[in-house]
Amino acid sequence: MFTGIVEEVGIIKGIKKGTDSAVLAIQAKTVLEDIHMGDSIAVNGVCLTVISFSGNEFSADVMHETLNRSALREARSGTAVNLERAMSANGRFGGHIVAGHVDGTGVVTAIEKDDNAVWFTLRAEPSILRYVVEKGSIAMDGISLTVAKVSDETFSVSLIPHTVANTALAKKRVGDTMNLETDVVGKYIEKLLQPQETPRKSGVTREFLLQNGF
Repeated sequence: MFTGIVEEVGIIKGIKKGTDSAVLAIQAKTVLEDIHMGDSIAVNGVCLTVISFSGNEFSADVMHETLNRSALREARSGTAVNLERAMSANGRFGGHIVAGHVDGTGVVTAIEKDDNAVWFTLRAEPSILRYVVEKGSIAMDGISLTVAKVSDETFSVSLIPHTVANTALAKKRVGDTMNLETDVVGKYIEKLLQPQETPRKSGVTREFLLQNGF
């Protein structure tokens, strides 16, 4: 589990591609301070598992499903990526609940200055936009952000200078693809409100109640 508060910007140093998978080698510093084999690290919002590490980089497998759903399929050596270690139980919850399970991607359609703020507008599929609400939370490349505007085809966020300066957003351009994870709470609510296809039989019967004093 993550919070969407980026700890540092790493650099992809190498990519070994398989038929439908890949292994990423990522240069980092902060996330290596207490790293262990099997640790979870969010890379541009994608939860990956550490399979090896050294003094200045770590490696992680990327499976077929992840490449299909995320912008990591477009990753190149030299690409800057946002990094966050899994949330510790005694840490501050500064962002929102981020699982690191990307729902899909969006494409940057506009980047505009607004005094000291920067507006990013992204185009996304209806299957993602249905869970995007104004003033709600969304994770873009693993960054916890607040939605400022939503339309039928796009949504926009307004960023403070600190967020841009301390994440890989500073290198984003119009046309770039970004990983998107919508707020998990909305997805759970939708699922719970859907009727079950097969009614679940209750184990509570009249006989059971009588036997237990009801």
